[in-house]
Amino acid sequence: MYIGLDLGTSGLKAVLIDESQAIVAEASAPLVVTRAAPGWSEQAPSDWVDAADSVMRALAAQMSLESVRAIGLSGQMHGATLLDADDQVLRPCILWNDTRAAVEAAKLDADPVFRTLTGNIVFAGFTAPKLMWVARNEPEVFAKVARVLLPKDYLRLWLTGEAVAEMSDAAGTSWLDVGKRDWSDDLLAATGLTRAQMPRLVEGSDVSGQVRDALATRWGLPKGVVVAGGGGDNAASAVGVGVVKAGDAFVSLGTSGVLFAASDAYQPDAASAVHTFCHALPDTWHQMGVILAAADALNCFARIAAQPSATLTGGLGDLQAPGRTLFLPYLGGERTPHNDADIRGAFLHLDHATDQAAMTRAVLEGVTHAIRDSYDALFATGTRISRLIAVGGGSKSDYWVRAIATSLDIPIELPVAGDFGGAFGAARLGMMAATGAGVAIATAPQIARTIEPDTTLTSAFSEAHARYRASYDALKGLT
Repeated sequence: MYIGLDLGTSGLKAVLIDESQAIVAEASAPLVVTRAAPGWSEQAPSDWVDAADSVMRALAAQMSLESVRAIGLSGQMHGATLLDADDQVLRPCILWNDTRAAVEAAKLDADPVFRTLTGNIVFAGFTAPKLMWVARNEPEVFAKVARVLLPKDYLRLWLTGEAVAEMSDAAGTSWLDVGKRDWSDDLLAATGLTRAQMPRLVEGSDVSGQVRDALATRWGLPKGVVVAGGGGDNAASAVGVGVVKAGDAFVSLGTSGVLFAASDAYQPDAASAVHTFCHALPDTWHQMGVILAAADALNCFARIAAQPSATLTGGLGDLQAPGRTLFLPYLGGERTPHNDADIRGAFLHLDHATDQAAMTRAVLEGVTHAIRDSYDALFATGTRISRLIAVGGGSKSDYWVRAIATSLDIPIELPVAGDFGGAFGAARLGMMAATGAGVAIATAPQIARTIEPDTTLTSAFSEAHARYRASYDALKGLT
């Protein structure tokens, strides 16, 4: 059997799969984010360790773990976990959604070498600008930094005693030469760091170490259980849903929205705010458009309307052409394609006839237009999507999925019920590391049905998208 651990922002999830890749047990533990100042978002790495121990004990309580051969890791990206020479944590981890380093990010992004080597904008949420913030504001901490680890890689250190990162997560630090899949000494030097302070790199399907004997004994594991490199959360999810070769993609309608496309070539376009990262598998990359509020936008409107989101979407009937009312889902700024931390959401063109159903459709359409922005940005880099799978809570709304299919003019496949997220993908990577299996085991899930685009409405959605883009341009200067 094989275990996948997915270290998220709000919790840590574990799944146990057998040789047929069926999930036979699962467990989770909650995590808390602290916000000591506006724009700050931090967690204590010790909480991750406690959560991991909790879920491993929970799995062991459900069934014997004596047949486990490997553990794979998935996790939230970009977090700055700072350790001293004794591997002691120096301060709380600064998380991916922490925006305190916006000034430092802009300074790094102004240096052309960063976009040239990483293929990406230096976003405030990335790891490198956080270290610059620490150097400027907490110099006594920065002086003690002997090692910088990403969140899931701190768990790896605890599990194995090895300081290791893998390519997909490392690509989100602004220190990786993404084309060469190696740390860049020039980028590290630009932030006052050296390669010696970085973990060694492996591919996500490689062995990174073995579970320490004391932990194996505690949980009833056999000795010698290997720990795979694993992946950043979206890359691991892609492995879980079988998006591992060029042409395959998934759209995730979770709290945020992601359009993720696998690629067998490195083809960045940083100016588009598309994320171009290494995949969790060798010789593979991926591109990703990220919008910061997808289901979160619907949930926000549901709170205002005092109705469950499923109630709001369940009564919409057949897909309609977008109305005049527009919704911009920029509740906390936007990444792709704007890289705009200041823009905020808006309803436009409300009139006396606007009712709750019209506003609900506008919210769904606004997120659909944002996904279309990401699609257009990916298309401009040369990425082509031949197969698209929908995941996440928002994919339960047929109206929403059909709107996206129509806007992109691509059929969207809906998997059968099941968990194909980061923990499942991490377990698959563990299986690869333990057995030597390759990408062939990262199959797509069984598809329950396919939502076809409504070709009679494609042009209407394109026209509405053009108005949506013009509205961003008009509002940008008002924030």
